[in-house]
Amino acid sequence: MRFDTLPEWLAWQERLHFTEIDPGLDRIAEVWKRMGGSHRLPFTVITVAGTNGKGSSVAMLSSIMRAAGYNTATYTSPHLLAYNERIVIDGQSCSDDEICASFDRIDQARAEISMTYFEFATLAAADIFCREQVDVAVLEVGMGGRLDAVNLFDADIALITPIALDHVAWLGDTREKIGFEKAGIMRAGRPVVSSEFSPPDSIINRAAELAAPLFIAGRDYQYSINETDSSWNWQSSHLQWQELPKPALTGRYQVHNAAAVLQVVNQLQQSGLDKLDRHAVEQGLQQVQLNGRFQMFPGPVTTIFDVTHNQQGAENLQALLKEIPCAGKTHAVVAMLRDKDASAVFASLKDVIDHWYLGSLEGDRGLSGEALATQLLPQVDAERVSIFDAVSNAYVAALSAANTNDRILVFGSFHTVEAIMLFEQQQIRNKVS
Repeated sequence: MRFDTLPEWLAWQERLHFTEIDPGLDRIAEVWKRMGGSHRLPFTVITVAGTNGKGSSVAMLSSIMRAAGYNTATYTSPHLLAYNERIVIDGQSCSDDEICASFDRIDQARAEISMTYFEFATLAAADIFCREQVDVAVLEVGMGGRLDAVNLFDADIALITPIALDHVAWLGDTREKIGFEKAGIMRAGRPVVSSEFSPPDSIINRAAELAAPLFIAGRDYQYSINETDSSWNWQSSHLQWQELPKPALTGRYQVHNAAAVLQVVNQLQQSGLDKLDRHAVEQGLQQVQLNGRFQMFPGPVTTIFDVTHNQQGAENLQALLKEIPCAGKTHAVVAMLRDKDASAVFASLKDVIDHWYLGSLEGDRGLSGEALATQLLPQVDAERVSIFDAVSNAYVAALSAANTNDRILVFGSFHTVEAIMLFEQQQIRNKVS
């Protein structure tokens, strides 16, 4: 084995390929072929692509599948605190030893072929899921769809969540162009669910070309929220569920995500997964968990973690902040990557934030606090903005400024949330020691 520990493997993978992102399936397909794999995995595959709502949808699908008694695997990215979070079976992250053993098998098979960090992760997930003989796997596309490593594997059903402008340098600068990339996860004759009421024409047209049954929100399935209690209703052309429990994820928009998930469940029922009954749906919705999506930690000062990093996500976040009012002030700790439209994010949130604490993210893709300020200051008064050289310092300043009944919102990137969660863990360890 090339390395003995997971951190060693990951550090090496980060340097192995000439670029961090290198779309295309030729290299990963050849390595998988050498490992004896094929495009058709020996279990049911649900592939999830989109700009926003992917993580929530994967979490709900997995929770419902597990509640029904199916041995369920998930592959997601990026992770928050530990790499192992990416490769999960029945709610448990795979161990370092399992992942290292898979990396070794991939390394032996690839020989002279260079691979990216993400490609290693994708093959490791497929390799482990095959060896563990799971019943169903929910695979989250990393970026785009058509050329993403996850698209090496044929989906039995595809779910495309709401599409917004993100990763425009790679995917295109319009919803139609991005929709075309997302539509790449479809397979001929296999069902696809769109959680948007009006998906891009590129998705509709691609489904027609492939004769893939397309189910669109509002047209092929509907939902309504009961304002008098905490339930909601869902129906399709031949199935109706009344008074379902809302998902255990914060926000009304999660019901919208859940509605698309139930259409996927409905299609899987028809394909033979007959244990997916109402009881499994209810239990799955009530038990679903997902870190970093409006994750609240109550106290004299409430802390909220959210990985929102684009305009559509920021609009959802704004609605949530209004939906859950705060008696005091809202302090925002923000750090973002340089390929994100920070100005659009700030425009969506400027009216619900009292003070901004801008920090810098490390790494080549990280944006400095000063650079963030150039996009925020044209929109808000300078006295509402503080700039720091590290996001952890921004967080400390927010903690010092916050009073009882205030709240601190940490958002802008997975890396931002990870940095502050790790900082908090270290503070706890320091107190204990």
